[in-house]
Amino acid sequence: MKEVGVMSPHGQTLARLGSPLNEKGRYARERINTYKYDIDAWTTLASEAQARPISEAAPLYEELLATFPTAAKYWKAYVEAHISTNSDDAAKHIFSRCLLNCLHIELWKCYIRFIRKVNDSKGQDGRDETKKAYDFMLGRIGMDIAAGPMWLEYIAFLRTAPVTAPQEDSQRMTSVRKAYQKAILAPIHHVEQLWKEYENFENSISRALAKGLLAEYQPKHFSARAVYRERKKFCERIDQNMLAVPPTGSIKEEQQLTAWKQLLAFEKANPQRLEPSALTKRVAFTYEQCLMYLYHYPDVWYDYATWHAQNGSPDSAVVVFQRALKALPDTTVLYYAYAEFEEARGSIKEAKRVYESLLRNSSTANALAYIQYMRFTRRTEGSEGARKIFFEARKAPACTYHVYVASAAMVLCIDKDPKAARTIFELGLKKYIHEPAYVLEYADFLCRLNDERNVRVLFERALSVLPPEESIEVWNCFMAFEQLYGDIPSMLKVEQRRKEALSQTGDDGVAAAESSLQQLITRYRFLDLWPCSSGDLDHLVRQQMMAQRLSGKTEQQALTSGSGNGMGGNERAIPASGTEGLAASFPGGHIVRPDLAQMIVYDPKQGLGGPIPGQVPLSGIGPVSGFSTLGPQAGMTFGPSLLGLQHQLAQGPLPPGIMSSAGLDEILNSLPPSLSSFFSRLPPVNGPYPDTEVVLSILLQADIPSVPSEGATQQAQFPQRIGNPRTSAVINSLASELSVVSRGHTVVDGATGLPSNASDAKGHGDIPPFKQSNASKRKDPEKEEDQEESLTSQSRPASRDVFRMRQLQRARVGTSGQATSTSGGSGAFSAEPSGSSE
Repeated sequence: MKEVGVMSPHGQTLARLGSPLNEKGRYARERINTYKYDIDAWTTLASEAQARPISEAAPLYEELLATFPTAAKYWKAYVEAHISTNSDDAAKHIFSRCLLNCLHIELWKCYIRFIRKVNDSKGQDGRDETKKAYDFMLGRIGMDIAAGPMWLEYIAFLRTAPVTAPQEDSQRMTSVRKAYQKAILAPIHHVEQLWKEYENFENSISRALAKGLLAEYQPKHFSARAVYRERKKFCERIDQNMLAVPPTGSIKEEQQLTAWKQLLAFEKANPQRLEPSALTKRVAFTYEQCLMYLYHYPDVWYDYATWHAQNGSPDSAVVVFQRALKALPDTTVLYYAYAEFEEARGSIKEAKRVYESLLRNSSTANALAYIQYMRFTRRTEGSEGARKIFFEARKAPACTYHVYVASAAMVLCIDKDPKAARTIFELGLKKYIHEPAYVLEYADFLCRLNDERNVRVLFERALSVLPPEESIEVWNCFMAFEQLYGDIPSMLKVEQRRKEALSQTGDDGVAAAESSLQQLITRYRFLDLWPCSSGDLDHLVRQQMMAQRLSGKTEQQALTSGSGNGMGGNERAIPASGTEGLAASFPGGHIVRPDLAQMIVYDPKQGLGGPIPGQVPLSGIGPVSGFSTLGPQAGMTFGPSLLGLQHQLAQGPLPPGIMSSAGLDEILNSLPPSLSSFFSRLPPVNGPYPDTEVVLSILLQADIPSVPSEGATQQAQFPQRIGNPRTSAVINSLASELSVVSRGHTVVDGATGLPSNASDAKGHGDIPPFKQSNASKRKDPEKEEDQEESLTSQSRPASRDVFRMRQLQRARVGTSGQATSTSGGSGAFSAEPSGSSE
């Protein structure tokens, strides 16, 4: 039979199956080779393994469990496959590999079933072995919230033990009593049932003795029941079927992490008032269960180890750190945490072994590892040992300029030897003179020594070999140095040389952005003191970003003022200069900046000639292309035709994201005539939003057809008239938007997007229902005159203040308690002016 070998991305053979995989299996294998922790693909392969004989499925199970070593369900399936073939030795071997690391109740139930199957035929010796297995299981997971059935099963097993002598019966009752007393104090499922059975058990033996024992254990049991109710709430949020995968930032993963941390905090608070030893066992058990699902989270491992250390169990903390490094061998921070723990408690040799193992791992042997090892050696062996590590690091392939900077800083600050520190910098300069960051660190070091002559020499050496496009930071630092140490002529000379160098890069945007005013502000500022107002700073930074946008320079350059300082300080001896320093130093410059390639500076004066004319986002979310994602939650954009901008279509091609004229006309034709007329009459928009009053005035003058008053009829008939679900989404979104911007002054019908009072008044010519109750009241002459005046005002053409006028009319009529209907359906609540004849 042909074997199929599959290679992992790391070049290792993952499994060899006795027969080829089916089509689903091959597809799953391809997905796994792309991403090692593809849950769906592994589920497919697990199903494939369960359908095969164990002789063929064993390699696939091994591969599966190597990827998910804490997946209890896969361990259970693997061992059950061996048990079904009576491979007892193989099953015992698998249990020895997984039981202690997988504290899952279903896996342990499988273990007990296997033990009982093996020992049931061995008489009393078999019962003794089974009892030991029960004690072992309940000692490990007896505090699991789902362990209630296992306690009941264990007690039933004890009560059915054969008795041949009165002494054995007494021993049996004692063992049953001890089991009950442990179970009733555990906050687990069926704890109330266990208490009732315990009461019956004690009363069946001796009521006098039962009274004292029950009185002793009842308060503790009630406490366990109260804790169980709270504990159950936390445990219900945890997904017991989740597989341990590296964190991807998904919502489910974050929810599970939060749920586990809340459960851990609950257990650490000791709500049951347990003894210290029992509390330690309970919290450690919760951590072990947590690691079954959050196996790849270094923060959980670290919290577990530090919790042991803080609770006086340093040896347990060491075991946890060692397990963490085995689980996550490429997580560098865990090595540092372990080494720090060992160094803090005086185990220098163990800490040194941790650093050596860190450097032996090709994935973690980087410049930072050598730097930290060098500092550790200096603390424990002195400067001579640190110097040896430095010489060793210089020859390592992972060495970078950071090693030289760290070594020089150590020599300067610890040994107080500036000459030796400068020698180290000079050694590094021969190798890293093309690294602007290293040049700046060296210049900073020389400035701290007040060696200004050599600082100028260093800048000239570096600028003579650095390409112009990589020398911007060095030029900025050179300018800042001259501003601090030089005079006006030298300052202006360096500034002119910098402009000439930047002009050679072809980056006209940078040179254009750095006006003389910006340079002047940079020269005369000090710390957070500025020679101009914050508004001027804001304007200059906007101009800089616009220039970078126009020049296509969107990448973020490393700012001199924000880079780390190898000498151990938070700020450089040379302040930042240039517009980069200006943008980084003004208030708010430390915030993460947006992508300049996507940025558009809004100017109301641009009108329709702006960067993206004709786009009006209705819901506050960015615009999308055409009407592909219409709806209240989408970033809906009306094209030019829908906003009275048809003349823009004739001026040339539309920007990206705007629908073509044919597409807009198709949508307009699908609308009812009244809506199509309304959209066509909308004026051009200057700015991000239309003028609310203008839109409402057009809406109030529109010829709106009558709509039946029954809400069900409106919902059933109006979409049929539209005949286009996309158009319906447009209307609904427009209606919701207008209802928001009108601040509650106009009631918008949910089905038509039109004012509900307008449709009712024009269609029926009646007073709205909520005003009919006032029609029978006696009319006040003064209020009647006010109402007639308001009716007269409605006969005039609608103006930009029509909405405010109607608001005033409603306020007057509401206070008078009258509602008068005029002929033709016009009145205070009519949807159109009385003089309209459309």
